[in-house]
Amino acid sequence: MASLSERVEAELANVEAVLKELPEATSLAGLSTLELAGVAALLSSFYNGIENVVKQVLLARGQSLPDGASWHRDLLVRAVDHGILSAESQQMLTPFMAFRHFFTHAYAFDLHGHRIEPLAQNVRMVFGRLQVELRAAIPLPADPIGNARGIARCSGLSQTLREDRRPERSRG
Repeated sequence: MASLSERVEAELANVEAVLKELPEATSLAGLSTLELAGVAALLSSFYNGIENVVKQVLLARGQSLPDGASWHRDLLVRAVDHGILSAESQQMLTPFMAFRHFFTHAYAFDLHGHRIEPLAQNVRMVFGRLQVELRAAIPLPADPIGNARGIARCSGLSQTLREDRRPERSRG
């Protein structure tokens, strides 16, 4: 079975692939209903992917997942309570959660570009912030080599770590 880190990275890669398909949102007003439905589906997929990561991290920490009518909202609250997400990130995700709910229950002709634009314009910035927080929430392995690899992956220090491990040449 894949490690938590591998599962989270795979999910984040899927979210990144979704965002690559999303058009730059200078204006969605001229899009057809079919095109707006596509943008809406991508925004909904973005939020679903983030929820999937949060659920995996909570379960890995031995926490139960919320249930009931408000479980999506409760999941974000639990993520903040357990240090997986910041309160600011929770606030940034709330409009995406609300939109996911709307999109799931709406007809495509109920979609309007001017209502979707703010989400489409902010989604990449929100995702960038979430990637940092979600990766930081993954516990590092117990062994020192694993810790070094985890830190390198999360902070881009792999080159520095490789250089630090080079044997010193004798000077003489």
